Order: sequence, then structure tokens, then C-alpha cells
Amino acid sequence: MALVAALLACLLGTALGLLAGYLGGIVDLVISRLIDIWMAFPPVLLSVLLVAVLGTGLHSVIIAIVVIDWTRFARVVRAETMQQAKREYVEAATALGMGRGAILLREILPNVLPVVLVLLSLEMGIAVIVEAILSFVGLSVSTDTPTWGGMIAEGRQIIYQAWWVLVFPLLSLFLTVLAFNQLGDGLRQWLDPMLKR
Repeated sequence: MALVAALLACLLGTALGLLAGYLGGIVDLVISRLIDIWMAFPPVLLSVLLVAVLGTGLHSVIIAIVVIDWTRFARVVRAETMQQAKREYVEAATALGMGRGAILLREILPNVLPVVLVLLSLEMGIAVIVEAILSFVGLSVSTDTPTWGGMIAEGRQIIYQAWWVLVFPLLSLFLTVLAFNQLGDGLRQWLDPMLKR
């Protein structure tokens, strides 16, 4: 779930961020305003609302995560694309007669990709948290499917009789999100040439 939701949010946000950052003008204005409007809504509240409207289930949770989290990618990729578009290699590609699409896919995207990969690993941790929140309030997958949020909700009711029912799902959730964050930090150090020096 975390991989699929994060990947879909990554694809949508990266595509919009690349278009806004490279094309500029009215395209950038429309996408930037859309990002601003979307980020004005509290993400957890919006995800609960979306799943309540779409109905419970894995597909609804994935759609909710994609809808609320594409803006993270779009905003960062837009800023990075704007920086890359000013570099000499883009001017050289333009002078050689390459079209906008070719420049965007062959020249700018490979240079933006390290940032996107780091964001993707961090987004997987966020997706795990969002799913846990939704399953905690009973809006994720069906109740007969085990989820960490569902286990935490059950463990909360019997914490004085069996504390481990609450503690182990919390610990698993914490370690998983920590692992995704560490993966993001490791990718950033590995992919960023400035940090390798």
C-alpha cells in the first residue's frame, strides 16, 4: 500500500511540478495556485473525508493518499526544475534544436530524479502513518484484515489487561516510519554529489 500510493503520488506530483517549473507562465500560475489551495486543507481531515465519501477499502485509502500528498512532490519538483532550467546544459540543448519535451525528459528529469527518489522514500513513511490513522478510526480496509491502526485501536481498550497488544503495533509503526526516513537520508547522501565530498 505504501509503495503503490507513494509511487502514484510521486508520478502525479512530479509531472505537474516539471510542467510548472519548465513551462512557467500561465501553466505555472494555475498549478501553483492549485497546490496552494490543496495544501490549505488539513491532510488528515481531507483523507478521512475522502475515504468516508469513497467508502472503505484498500483502493480508497490509496486514492486518498495520492489526492492529499501529490502536492509535496509538485512543489519541490517545481522549484528544482526552475533551478535546472537556468543551467547551461539546458541552454545548450535548446541551441541544438531539442524540443521542450525532449529537454524536459532527457535533460531536466534525470537531474531532478535524486530529489524525487528521496521524497518517494519519505512519502512511503507518510503513507504508512495515514493508513494507520484511517484504520485507527475504522475507515481503512475491512475489520477482518489486520492493520497497525486497527491493532492500536483494539489495544487501547485492553491496555491494562494486555499492554503488548498496544505496544508492539506502535513500535512496528514507529520503526517502519523511522526506516523510511533513514532510507531517505541515505539516498540523499548517496545521490547528492555535494554531500559526498
